[in-house]
Amino acid sequence: MSLSIRSLALATALSALTLPAAAQTAWDMPTPYGDTVFHTQNIIRFADDVREATGGQLDITVHSAGSLFGHPEIKDAVRRGLAPIGEILMSRLANENPIFEADSIPFLADSYADAQALWDVSRPAIEELLAEQGLTLLYAVPWPGQSLYLNEEVTDPAALQGVTFRAYNTATEQLANILGMVPTQVEAGDIPTAFATGRVAAMMTSPSTGVSSQAWDFTSVYIDVNAWLPKNVVFVNTEAFEALPEDQQAALMEAAATAEARGWEMSASETEVQIAELENNGMTVVTPSEELAAALSAAGETMTAEWLERAGDEGAAIVEAYQSAVQ
Repeated sequence: MSLSIRSLALATALSALTLPAAAQTAWDMPTPYGDTVFHTQNIIRFADDVREATGGQLDITVHSAGSLFGHPEIKDAVRRGLAPIGEILMSRLANENPIFEADSIPFLADSYADAQALWDVSRPAIEELLAEQGLTLLYAVPWPGQSLYLNEEVTDPAALQGVTFRAYNTATEQLANILGMVPTQVEAGDIPTAFATGRVAAMMTSPSTGVSSQAWDFTSVYIDVNAWLPKNVVFVNTEAFEALPEDQQAALMEAAATAEARGWEMSASETEVQIAELENNGMTVVTPSEELAAALSAAGETMTAEWLERAGDEGAAIVEAYQSAVQ
């Protein structure tokens, strides 16, 4: 009897040795921004959280700074399954549908509390639009408020006429045109070169991008207008997501919720730190003059009205729900 038991135990052990190990799913994740940017740092922590929660069975490798796909290519690459997951600036999709640029309407939501309220009411529409393209939204995190970078302080908005201006989405192009500036599309990684070669002489971006691009090398004044808080969105190819075991799907969504909450906190703390860094490197930090503030506010009202015309009933419903939430 004992011999039979030993034989059975040996046979079981040998059989176990021939069983395949649980398969690991490896995902490449393209992102547009460098490793020093808080969005990328948050994504790296998100990937670590997923790896830990799944015991390494879902392994996400982050390819930052456009090293795998350029910013304009990331969404389509994920949609086509060339990469299962990615991150983009949401308002880059404004040409597909104006709902994607709800967070980039100047002075509609110019604080973190207001930006959160706007996201809460617009998220279902964003999820639906992405789902139509085979994409599942995971989370979104805002940049700090967008402000002006110039080579000299401007108090009279007339001084902006004809100034070449770095644009990065439809909203920044529109704002430049309304103010009489000349917009040129420039990716974040190309900002220093664009200034050095004279393609642009001014920009409106976050203090985070200002620091990461070392804006003090080519501009000298930061006008803190806090015009809007645009968001980056992280999404996954729906087929790739649904191919995961249910426990890994749950782990991914839980890590995404954690990354969203953490990212909003990181963004808020980033604002003061990075404005101080701009100042420490010699930039003059000022608030806008009454005349400039009035011109920017008027531009925001114009852009809100124009956006509502493009966005139709769905856009009007979002703005109405948002205004009710913040009253």
